[in-house]
Amino acid sequence: MHPNTNRILTTHTGSLPRPEDLVQMMYARESGVPVEAAPLAARIKTAVHDIARLQLNAGIDYVNDGEMSKPSYATYIKDRLSGFGGSDNSFIYQDLADFPALARRVFGDPGRSRRRTPACNAPLAVTDKEAARTDVSNLKAALSDTNAHGGFLTAASPGVVSLFFRNEHYPSEEAYLFAIADAMRHEYKAVTDAGFDLQLDCPDLAMGRHIQYANLSLAEFRKRAQMHVAALNHALEGIPAERLRMHLCWGNYEGPHHYDVPLADIIDIAFSARPAAISFEAANPRHAHEWTLFEKVRLPEGKMLIPGVIESKSNFIEHPELIAQRIAHYARLVGPQNVVAGSDCGYGTWVGQAAVDPDVVWAKMAALAEGARIASKEFWKG
Repeated sequence: MHPNTNRILTTHTGSLPRPEDLVQMMYARESGVPVEAAPLAARIKTAVHDIARLQLNAGIDYVNDGEMSKPSYATYIKDRLSGFGGSDNSFIYQDLADFPALARRVFGDPGRSRRRTPACNAPLAVTDKEAARTDVSNLKAALSDTNAHGGFLTAASPGVVSLFFRNEHYPSEEAYLFAIADAMRHEYKAVTDAGFDLQLDCPDLAMGRHIQYANLSLAEFRKRAQMHVAALNHALEGIPAERLRMHLCWGNYEGPHHYDVPLADIIDIAFSARPAAISFEAANPRHAHEWTLFEKVRLPEGKMLIPGVIESKSNFIEHPELIAQRIAHYARLVGPQNVVAGSDCGYGTWVGQAAVDPDVVWAKMAALAEGARIASKEFWKG
């Protein structure tokens, strides 16, 4: 991603609603039901073509494949790497633990309830080198006859892999993180070598505070987060920073989030990561106020912000004027050239997740594009 030159550009976090027939095929595969490879691959390819058109029609500038090939943004790696043969992980969300009835509703989500997160119990190695190349090929084909400003693909960060797939093999968490980093480098390079931007999904740097590391002090958590970033930077060594963006997330679920770590407590760690652009939740009620942080924190040279200016868990369609106001808060503080308007999180984090109606998703995206046009008028006259 490069700085804006004449308007505020738009993007989103990555996952988008999948067509129902593809959802059912992915459900079957996750459940161990045999699914013929060729028809599944063909359906993913047409779904990527269609999802790219929907993004462009809504006015999105940086578009992707909607994660059509993945059961989720993180757990897909079990199908591309060997070493995950243990039992599934279990999770305690600190905020949901205070509200058991709500917890049952959240974990009963059709997508989340089907996710598989087997522990790492053997050395990690790449077993499917073609999967990332196929993702690249599908997006290239989908954008070949369009005027898209740019394309990107998403990938799990070493830290989020360690969050979902617990370590039962490596001698330390640090050794595990760096083993993941070495294993994931193939996928990262496949994306950037093809000319696409790569988004590293890093909810471990935010959500990890109230799940993976809820029992630690803030100081101890920051040390773990710094270790996660060190592993990420190791995996990204040699890849141009402007080809990279990272997404911070406190969890894409409708919960109280009253234990979320403040952005102020992790922003310096996020800025120490190699990616030039930082995507983060900035529209939901728990984090919408945090734009004021940049009244005090200076944006480092070469960095850009992708604040979420539309929610990913609400069927409210944000008014374009509100979106423009949210964009302007950041643009006035860090410069309009350094702000790309995005979404809080994905709209299909898990296959089958439907917090937001698919038709509403595209109305929200269109409102995002309109809000960016309105905001641009303040900073680029004529």
